[in-house]
Amino acid sequence: MNGEQPLPICRVGELDEPDAMPRWLVETLWGHQAVGFVAGPPKLGKTWLALDLALSVATGTPCLDTFAVPEPGGVLVYLAEDPPALVRGRLAGLCQHRGLGLDAVPLHVITAPSLRLDLERDQLRLRKAVATIAPRLLVLDPLVRLHRRDENHSGEVAELLSFLRELQRGYGLAVVVVHHMRKGGHRDGGQALRGSGDFHAWTDSALYLRAGRDAIQLTAEHRAAPAPEPLGVRLCSQPDGSQTRLVLEASPERPAPVAPLDPTLPERLVDLLGRSPRPLTRVELRTRMRVNNQRLGQALHELEEKRALRRTAQGWQLAPPGP
Repeated sequence: MNGEQPLPICRVGELDEPDAMPRWLVETLWGHQAVGFVAGPPKLGKTWLALDLALSVATGTPCLDTFAVPEPGGVLVYLAEDPPALVRGRLAGLCQHRGLGLDAVPLHVITAPSLRLDLERDQLRLRKAVATIAPRLLVLDPLVRLHRRDENHSGEVAELLSFLRELQRGYGLAVVVVHHMRKGGHRDGGQALRGSGDFHAWTDSALYLRAGRDAIQLTAEHRAAPAPEPLGVRLCSQPDGSQTRLVLEASPERPAPVAPLDPTLPERLVDLLGRSPRPLTRVELRTRMRVNNQRLGQALHELEEKRALRRTAQGWQLAPPGP
């Protein structure tokens, strides 16, 4: 066998048990160690969304001011179309909005003038950068500037995606790639990705932006978790043009943020679960109520102690009336 080691094999019963609940890098939006795309037509905010994800993971602050990051960590980004000064300016505005000091953010930027994922030399350089920084998230923007392969050719695309999957598995990180969607594409976001169908097949998590009548529509897809309801977002800036960012539009399912010291959280929980036709997970409760994890946990514990709610394998629901 030329000294080669055999493939590792174990009985099926010895495999790790799956997590009872989905494990998130950014709750609802991106899976833990997931690879995939932030995609959409030009000028809809793909880079802003990718940077919002990156800053949230790096600092532990909620993405889009709403979605929590359970396990923050370092981030490595490469923006092929933006010079380093512009990358700094974009991130500085996002930090200013969140009250963060830019110098303290554990987010690293690749400043090379080019990076080619189809060249062995650049693959090695990127692998070394990942090994050095040990990021929890790698962001590459946009895919079209990162190679010179035929995106419609399955074999050529597969080599690029295999390299990124090897990075993900070898270093235990998530990978976000910014990509374009076909004009007038299929209604299913993944099927509308420009190029080979291998892109969609490779994806664990994805965020798709589409122009809507009143707002940009943001949809999420996941390999191992249900897709949440679509969201309305818009690009927003201060009057002087600073602090540009994507913000969520309020809706009946996603009302505007409540005050941090709202005293009626338990009542709101009971009302929401009373109107829900099925149990809701903790992630769904946080997403719909836009409340931080600690306050939600306290309210759930209080209501469980009072036997107003009960926790099931499918999530939280109202407790049945007692005797």
